[in-house]
Amino acid sequence: MGTVRQQLGERGELIVVKKCACPRCKRRRSLKRLPTNFKCADVICDFCGYLAQVKAATVRKVEAVPNYLLGGAWSVQKARMDAGIYFPLFLVLVSNAGKKTSVYYLSADVQQSEIFLVRSPLSQTARRAGWQGFIYDLRSIKGAFVRLA
Repeated sequence: MGTVRQQLGERGELIVVKKCACPRCKRRRSLKRLPTNFKCADVICDFCGYLAQVKAATVRKVEAVPNYLLGGAWSVQKARMDAGIYFPLFLVLVSNAGKKTSVYYLSADVQQSEIFLVRSPLSQTARRAGWQGFIYDLRSIKGAFVRLA
């Protein structure tokens, strides 16, 4: 079943594949979920091969993009950034009550390394000791998000 956070992520991916067309080829219902733990991407267009990441967050107001958003593993993100690879982002916001949702899209070409803030590694006593994540700092690019649903 997964943790609450994993369930939220899965819900976000399901919302994207159901409600969103592929940003590249514009085909409806062509986005499909990738296997769990696929690095840096969550959906693929089964027609044109377009890859994108999906992040879901619980918020008070689904009408506004948050200032910060939890990312994933820093080592994977950093390796892609060093190679000049950025993935587009679907942001799914779910209201605290879970009834309202909205979907925003951020193109890869507006992303820059400055929006990725490195988190401290987990302590040696943590279950995943030494793992290091990152946070998206969205304050400077809020205007670049496009609301899709």
